Parts: sequence; structure tokens; C-alpha cells
Amino acid sequence: MIKVTPQMPESPLRAGIQELCAAFDDAYWRALDAEHAYPTEFVEALTRAGYLSVLIPQEYGGSGLDLAAGCAVMEEVNRSGGNGGACHAQMYTMGTLLRHGSAEQKRRYLPRIASGELRLQAFGVTEADAGTDTTSLRTTAVRRDDHYVVNGDKIWISRVDHSDLMLLLARTTPLPDVRQRSDGLSVFIVDLHEAIGYGLTVRPIRTMLNHSTTALAFENVRVPAENLIGIEGQGFRYILDGMNAERILIAAECVGDGRWFIDRAIARAREREVFGRPIGANQGVQFPIARAYANVEAASLMRLRATELFDRGEPCGAEANTAKLLAADASWEAANACVQTFGGYGFATAYDVERKFRETRLYQVALISTNLILAYLAEHVLGLPRSY
Repeated sequence: MIKVTPQMPESPLRAGIQELCAAFDDAYWRALDAEHAYPTEFVEALTRAGYLSVLIPQEYGGSGLDLAAGCAVMEEVNRSGGNGGACHAQMYTMGTLLRHGSAEQKRRYLPRIASGELRLQAFGVTEADAGTDTTSLRTTAVRRDDHYVVNGDKIWISRVDHSDLMLLLARTTPLPDVRQRSDGLSVFIVDLHEAIGYGLTVRPIRTMLNHSTTALAFENVRVPAENLIGIEGQGFRYILDGMNAERILIAAECVGDGRWFIDRAIARAREREVFGRPIGANQGVQFPIARAYANVEAASLMRLRATELFDRGEPCGAEANTAKLLAADASWEAANACVQTFGGYGFATAYDVERKFRETRLYQVALISTNLILAYLAEHVLGLPRSY
């Protein structure tokens, strides 16, 4: 399908991603969605082409590019009709290992991640009782000589069945014994092959999205002490350190989704005729598409601003959160405009609109709720009293 909405200036990187994604058409993603199957071939192709290792330094086998390159990858995957959620975790978890991992950990893992020998696609943070209140998590990791013993439960953890490694956040100091609630949390690299069946139980959760979502139960799982990232008890700070990148990358995915919906809506409005003329001639059809277009493009500009600040090493918390908020809202608005343009056909799986509609709805909730972003902006940018 011809793309009729603007995109970033053409570059070899974007052109290469577009060419690769063209080999995985709507029928490919539709079939996977129907079976709730993982896009193994697509992820392997991205890995072989080096697109999942763009943020890994060249000395470890990656491209050593900036976050703007990572955003290009994620945007184009979603713009093509695919789903970046199958592999985006490797992008946003990479910063924890890159910035806070030891030299030995980087040498041990990064080259093998870059080559595709190892997959780092799982991120073990969320718990049923804690939700987005991460400091209340109850999974514990207790030091025993040369290893830690992990006990607890995690939920909404995606891609465990398709990963070799997982980043795990657990409490190493009991909550009553810390000065601040964010203290006493630590990050570990968990070898899933050594954990699953040896105390770690994985239970699939059927959801409206094809994200290979699971619940995890840890029962005396041993994790080598050398797999601790950084300093014990400082893990919450390490996780926060990567959240600006996470929000910017997700904003890029939303922009990709939004442009996909607008492309499809425009094509449908041009070709579908009712009462002897294209439905796109009616302002009731064209105005929602035009408004969605304007909002996607505005969100893209904020995403670009946040990316520029991040890549220059400047503070960008407000911009990253705003970009994610605006892009999530814009992609959802574009999704609704597209469904309305297709009418009843928008609910038929053969047109792929309903699949992408479900996928882009997630971004109102994850990887951070839009309400939490509003709370952040109210308190930290506008100076209003804390609301929670």
C-alpha cells in the first residue's frame, strides 16, 4: 500500500527497515495473532540485520547508534503493520545493562545478544498487588554465600517463553528496614534456562493482545551473585534511569501505529463509494482523519524533541513523558477514526484494523498509564501537590 502520510526524512536505516518489514505482510501478522504465536521469523530477521542491536556499542558487536535510531526501528515496524511489542523490550532494557552492568557482564552478554545467540526480551517488575507502585513489590532476593535465593510472584511479564535472559527487580532489603521506599531494591540478570523448572514456574495468561504474556512464580530460585547489576539496593534507580528511553521508544511505536491507521483510513475513504461517490468526500468522514493526522504529527514532533535531548545527555523527563502521553492519545484517536471509516468492515479480521486497534489500545495503560504521566507532569513540572 502506498504511504500517504509524511514520515521522517529517508535514510539508509529507515529504508532498510522498510524493506525488511515488507517481507512480513498483513497475512503474516494476522495468522500469528489468530494463533497467539510469537513472530520468531520476524525477530530473527531483525536480529540478523542488526536492527535489534543498534543501541549496543560497536565494541560489543552492535551498531553503537543513538536512541533516534532505536526509535526509527520501532516506528517503522509498527508503521508497516507489525507489532514492535514482540521485541521492543530488548531496546528499553538495554540501558540498564549498558549503564550499570559490570565490564564482565557486558563482555559476557552483549556480544551474544547482538549476534542473536541470546535474547533479552523479558522484564520482571510488575506484581499483582503492587501494580505501578513498584516500591511495594514483594518478590525477595536473599544473599546466601555466592548466590541469591529468589521468592515471590510476578504478573504481566511478556516474552519469557521466547527469551534466554530476563532482567528481574526484587527486594534485597525488607521495606521496614530502608530509609526510603525506593531503597533496598536490586536488579538481576536471570538465566531463564537455569531457572525454569528449577523453582521458576511460568503460567501463560490469555489476553486480547498477542504479547506472550505470563505470570511467574519464584520458589527458592538460585541466582548467582555475579548476576547482580550494579550495587545491591540501588536497583530502583537503575530501572528509573532507563524509563525516559522507554517512554520515547513507545512514543515512536505509537507514531508508527498512528500513521498506519491514517494511511489505511485515507485509502478506504478514497476507494469506498456509497450513494455514488467516495465516502472521503464527506466532511463527517474526512475531518476525523484530518484531526487524527494533525495530532499524530504534533506528537511526533514532541517525540523528536525528547529524543534530541536524550541523545545529548540533557534532562528530558518532562519531554519523554509528554511525548508518550501525546503519542498514545494520538494513535488511539487515529485508531478510532480508522475503525469509523471502515464501518463494519473495521471489525473483520481480514482488514487488520481490529488487530492494530487492540494493539494500540495498550499504550493508554502500558508501559505506564497515561494517568501516571499526568500525575508526574502535575507534580514535577507544574508544581502542584502530590496526588498519591
